[in-house]
Amino acid sequence: VGSRYEDPARTGFAHFFEHLMFEGTDSIGRGELSKLIQQAGGDLNAFTSFDQTVYHMRVPSNALPLALWIESQRMRGLKIDTVGVETQRGVVKEERKMRYENSPYGVWNMKMFAHLFAGTPYSWTPIGASQHIDSAAISEFTQFYNTYYVPNNAVLAISGDFEEPDVRRMVDAYFGYLPPGPPVRRDSIIVPPHTGEIRDTIYDPKAQLPAVFIGYRTVPEGHPDSYALQMLMDILANGESSRMYRTLVDRAQVAVQSSVFPYELEKVGAAILVGIAAPGRSIDTVEKMMYAAIDSVIAHGVSEAEFLKARNIAEARFIEDKKGTYPTALALARAYAYFENTALVNTEMQRFYSVRREDLQRVAKKYFGTSNRVVLTFLPSEGK
Repeated sequence: VGSRYEDPARTGFAHFFEHLMFEGTDSIGRGELSKLIQQAGGDLNAFTSFDQTVYHMRVPSNALPLALWIESQRMRGLKIDTVGVETQRGVVKEERKMRYENSPYGVWNMKMFAHLFAGTPYSWTPIGASQHIDSAAISEFTQFYNTYYVPNNAVLAISGDFEEPDVRRMVDAYFGYLPPGPPVRRDSIIVPPHTGEIRDTIYDPKAQLPAVFIGYRTVPEGHPDSYALQMLMDILANGESSRMYRTLVDRAQVAVQSSVFPYELEKVGAAILVGIAAPGRSIDTVEKMMYAAIDSVIAHGVSEAEFLKARNIAEARFIEDKKGTYPTALALARAYAYFENTALVNTEMQRFYSVRREDLQRVAKKYFGTSNRVVLTFLPSEGK
């Protein structure tokens, strides 16, 4: 369960539970859950996305029964009371202030997704609205928990040093008795088409330099075009050797930063290109030069050297993402949650190898057009 499953009048619930799940259970006291794992030599954390909430632990092999017991307790015996809810309300408020409200350009993703995917559950971000969390009753949190925190709505992935028959017996012992909940609704998502470019100007007193965020709708994870798009984004704006960085930052010196944020979600996708103007330079110039980099690909494609470099980046990323028990388990869980096919983790790189150089020009033409973009301009301001 991620933010897209929330009631539009009760946003932020999925992320709120990411915090609430550490409060304690019927059999684990408040504040004791993390201590149990840490005392066993492990660590634990969680994160929330638009589509999922992920809880992860790393423990020594002999502490696996403890980890499974804790997760089974959290799945069906979470303590949801006034003390815990009020505590986590305060924590989430502070997180919102630190990461979004008091950070330069901090609201960019809220603004961007509100425009990119207006009219869909992807139009709000996982942090949600403070007033929705503040006004919710304990019974509403309990209902959310009973709806989504059930065995038939969860994926469990275990990676490490163990014997499979032993682990299957453990999982059955700790989770087999938990009753399933009602089937969770998986509504289809229809994204209304954009009829033209959308522009928004945000006056941000915390920003010292103007910035532009250019967002394009792309494709969900696993879509055939997603692999060419990832390679294209690496060529355009990922790192100091990318086209935009070399042009805007190194040569013209009109910007101090250029970067890209790719989003491949379960039902939608987006590419967000970012440019931050250098002191005294025009943000309009930065924006125009970013479009020029895109238009060059649309008109002429990419070089063989750029194409091979992008493939090498994809290969290095694929290898890095499979190093260690945590990324392996995360990749398996994600593959099953999205596609019910864990074998995809072994064939992902083959999809990059099947991309042709001309595919990058094709997807640039298809997705990076004027009518498919949202432009956010951040301007420093003391009085607005």
